Amino acid sequence: MGKKIKAEAVEHLIEAFLCLQNREECLAFIEDVCTVNELTSISQRFEVAQMLMEKKTYLEISEKTGASTATISRVNRSLYEKGDGYKLVRERLQKK
Repeated sequence: MGKKIKAEAVEHLIEAFLCLQNREECLAFIEDVCTVNELTSISQRFEVAQMLMEKKTYLEISEKTGASTATISRVNRSLYEKGDGYKLVRERLQKK
């Protein structure tokens, strides 16, 4: 697959998420789109990011989430190289 097709596919996925109206619809869509392993991995990375932003240690994160140090390191790198999405979601969740 070329980059243009991948970019189009990502745009379609984003549009699909944006058309969902509530938690139940979002869950139904995610369960259809993701395998259990994919959803587990995505959820784990999000939890790792949250804990890194709370300044938890790799050991604490690994013990709580089961994530490997390699996964924690990748999420940490992502947080500090770009991470705007993680930070935006965290801010909005904290306002709830």
